[in-house]
Amino acid sequence: MTKSLLTSGDNKKFSYYTLEELFREFNTTINGLSNSQVMEIRNIHGENNIIKDKTNTYIYCFKRAFVNPFTGILFVLALVSLIVDIIISSEPNPTTAIIITTMIILSGVIRLYQEVRAKNASDKLEKSVHSTVTVKREDILVQIPSKDIVLGDIVVLKAGDRIPADLRLISTNDLFVSQAAITGESSILEKKYKKFTYHQDIAITQYENLAFTGSSVISGRGEGIVIAAGYQTLYGGVAFKSDNIDDHFYTGANSIAKVMIRFMLILAPIVFIITALTKENWLQAFIFSLSVAVGLTPEMLPMVITTCLAKGGISMSKKKTIIKNINAMQGFGSIDILCMDKTGTITNEEILLEYYLDILGNEDLKTLDYAYLNSLFQSGISNPIDRAILKCKDMTGKESHFQQLRTDYYKVDEIPFDYERKSISTLIEDKNGKKTLIIKEGYFGI
Repeated sequence: MTKSLLTSGDNKKFSYYTLEELFREFNTTINGLSNSQVMEIRNIHGENNIIKDKTNTYIYCFKRAFVNPFTGILFVLALVSLIVDIIISSEPNPTTAIIITTMIILSGVIRLYQEVRAKNASDKLEKSVHSTVTVKREDILVQIPSKDIVLGDIVVLKAGDRIPADLRLISTNDLFVSQAAITGESSILEKKYKKFTYHQDIAITQYENLAFTGSSVISGRGEGIVIAAGYQTLYGGVAFKSDNIDDHFYTGANSIAKVMIRFMLILAPIVFIITALTKENWLQAFIFSLSVAVGLTPEMLPMVITTCLAKGGISMSKKKTIIKNINAMQGFGSIDILCMDKTGTITNEEILLEYYLDILGNEDLKTLDYAYLNSLFQSGISNPIDRAILKCKDMTGKESHFQQLRTDYYKVDEIPFDYERKSISTLIEDKNGKKTLIIKEGYFGI
């Protein structure tokens, strides 16, 4: 299996493969992989895991707490002060060394305590979530953790499943999928296993024979072959980029420390030389230049910053929010206005019906009646618009009206929604035998 199979940009090409080409490319069959193949592939490519957070360990928590340019400066100053003021001084005075060391320890301990608490809470939460998937191996259906699937596995999908990896579908039966986690849109897409015809202008998320990590199966059944896993998936690529975004707060704090180091490297030697030449006392000149370096360094700054960030983290924890990296609190604190979009992912995926208008723009109850009957009798997947329309039965003063509609009409037939017509047609009949065809047009779920 070549490296090219693992780049998310190449995933499109598998939609144009025939099933025979697909099986040959991944060295598998309709019956799935053998156990020996699974072990071999896993040894090469590892687990199907997007959340491989190397920084969420005790070692990294300790490193973030104590190892940074500010504490480095303070540590060097404390060490020099220890030598000059205590070891070689005729009159030992440990005050400066004690103060600087105390600042380093307090700042680090506060930060370490907060991040360890967040790590333990996060680990406990992750352990409580168990995601399993049904795969076909050696023609036997087995339930395994989603992290254990490998390239070439045959994954079996049913209603309610969350898709664990990027798949090229090899069979479908009325398979409808929500891709809200990827696209942010609450619309439901029908997926088909047939070979896709090349189309330059269509987004990869609209490919009918590809299913993506993070999507969920709304209805129907299907099978697909794993063409990408972990960070090589479409969803994993976004997660990888977000993991590698620079921490602007950390970068800014480091830049300040670097400027201070430059100042000390330039100013302290100059002060030392001038003092030594004028006073002719090299030890006194060194001590004075050291005091200048100490005076340039705000010893309380790391502790003040850490305390403020920790206080914010405690406030967030009271609202059931886990802050893994305490530096993130600066980003939260910088927000004046938070704007959110994407119905169905961040918001409640709920549409509110306010107006019902005819073609002239006038409010028309008959229009609402037809929309209500269409949403009531259609047997496809209920979408946000249908749910908004059906809620009108609870309108004050209209309860009896819509109850009467339910008894006056019955469904004769329907033409379900499809992506060619982009409409749902419902044929109804009243008590007098009059038939009416109601067509609701528009993109499904929008």
